[in-house]
Amino acid sequence: MRLTDCHNIDDFRALAKARLPFPVFDYIDGAADDELTKARNTAAFASVDLVPDVLAGVETIDTSCMILGKQSALPLMLSPTAVQRAFHWQGETAVAKAAEKFGLWFGISSLATRSIEEIAALTSGPKLFQLYVHKDKGLNTHMIERCQAAKFDALALTVDTIVSGKRERCLRSGFTTPPRFTPASILSYATRPRWTLDYVLRERFRLPNLDTHVSEGSGKAVSIAEYFNTMLDTSMNWETAAAIREQWGGTFVLKGVMSAGDARRAVEIGADAIMISNHGGRQLDGSRAPFDQLPEIVDAVGGKIEIICDGGVRRGTHVLKALCSGATAASGGRLYLYALAAAGQEGVERALGILKDEIERGMRLMGVTSVDQLTGDRIRQRS
Repeated sequence: MRLTDCHNIDDFRALAKARLPFPVFDYIDGAADDELTKARNTAAFASVDLVPDVLAGVETIDTSCMILGKQSALPLMLSPTAVQRAFHWQGETAVAKAAEKFGLWFGISSLATRSIEEIAALTSGPKLFQLYVHKDKGLNTHMIERCQAAKFDALALTVDTIVSGKRERCLRSGFTTPPRFTPASILSYATRPRWTLDYVLRERFRLPNLDTHVSEGSGKAVSIAEYFNTMLDTSMNWETAAAIREQWGGTFVLKGVMSAGDARRAVEIGADAIMISNHGGRQLDGSRAPFDQLPEIVDAVGGKIEIICDGGVRRGTHVLKALCSGATAASGGRLYLYALAAAGQEGVERALGILKDEIERGMRLMGVTSVDQLTGDRIRQRS
């Protein structure tokens, strides 16, 4: 299978599986417990049907919209995801360049393998930093101040990762950051020589936004679960979120909101946006899909705050359904991570090009010429 054989996100997943050692692939692909929620995230989009209009004159369409005060060429964001250097040696560099080329928001994680400053110098596109609140308050302040100095456009506080979900694939494979070779996985690494040579011979794996304060995950191999369970602040509450918003002073997002009540609280503390998200099904298995929660949250806070439907997006029509249901935009991580793992920047650009084409084609077939025409009368709940 080659990159030119990839015509949808599932194709990129298949190519990534063929090219990655199984512990690395399972880290991207896996989720918590029985992985029910991960499957629901995508399946939920089948619960509504699109209702097209015809003879609408769609020769010229406009897919652009405003997200977090910045112009975006598509109603789509690339969610922040951790340790991208483990999936392909280009890491966040590839995703940042592809996002800039397509005019999209791009986010990096606290656990990114490229520094805040490197990403800021690399791209002039809109940039978001995802903050995990650590027990080390000095580290939290240090990351916020670095983002301010680097002129990041938004800060997203992740609120659904007080402790790690039970990611059983990682428990079985022994995946750590940095990745390490174990007796159980050595054959998989040996049979993926391109990945292994890139990992061993290119620049050293590190977490440059953290390693000024901690060695775990950068100089010291540790599982993601162990990192979250020992390093993150389980006392974080609404007062913490409000204080971080004030300390940041710029566009502020809460990532991981799933209930209408929490959405109302986000409005009360002055958040500019929420990302309805269950962390790709990697935390609380058995929870609702973001798309399923979207109508309830829109009813509760619609118009008062931007609402980004995060997770499960595999098709351009999923983006259109999210907007018809009241979201400002849709976002996802695996939708580009599979492509990054499969072929680096070239893969990400191909994946984004496919999603762009699907969004444009879907809008034309629905008879809409601009994103603001994607309203509730364009969908019907499936009975």
